Amino acid sequence: MSASPLKCCINPSILSADFANLEAELARISNADAVHVDVMDNLFVPNLTIGLPVVERLQKVSPVPLDAHLMIANVDRWAPQYADAGLSSVTFHVEASDAPIKLARELRARGAKAGMALRPATPVEPYLDMLTELDMLLIMTVEPGFGGQAFLDVMLPKIRRARAAVDGAGVNVAIQVDGGITEETITRAAEAGANVFVAGSAVYGKASPEDAIESLRANGQLAFGARALHFNKTAPQPA
Repeated sequence: MSASPLKCCINPSILSADFANLEAELARISNADAVHVDVMDNLFVPNLTIGLPVVERLQKVSPVPLDAHLMIANVDRWAPQYADAGLSSVTFHVEASDAPIKLARELRARGAKAGMALRPATPVEPYLDMLTELDMLLIMTVEPGFGGQAFLDVMLPKIRRARAAVDGAGVNVAIQVDGGITEETITRAAEAGANVFVAGSAVYGKASPEDAIESLRANGQLAFGARALHFNKTAPQPA
């Protein structure tokens, strides 16, 4: 889900939810900004989760918008169908797309926000010129495919470069991070410039997912706000 550059959003991942009771699990995160739906095909990543029919059903019962993260091959073919299902945001991996600009435009034309994801080893620089085609840039802070991995601090400079590019271009593109987000790591990611956070076990692993969401959001907003204040103080002033 896209967000204002000054607003931090928490998008819990249902990868950590009880798959036998997904409707009830969605109800437990009704104060989230969106629900992050991980779609894996055992081709692009070595894991298999859910596909379009299940996502279409979730769209009908979710109390919050759906933010799909497509970790699939043939994404140019399949991603538009997720937009047609009414999802708020559809994110594709640039590594799986033959025509990312065309795909981003098609997602927007079908009513969804367009997100583009980068694996940890994929540099951000080749794609900065297409920021105006996107609503969100997802920087993976773990290797995609499995939940429960530790946050890769080596991705922090990449987040900073992406944020600097977004701010420099003056575009409203959210920077999302996915992987290893906790009460601690959300602060580092927000200080680097991320403002949308995918959290799995840090939400669903708590006794009260709603309280966990509020705590994560507060930590992220505090760190992101401090970063923005520092940036404004250090930015060159007009003569």
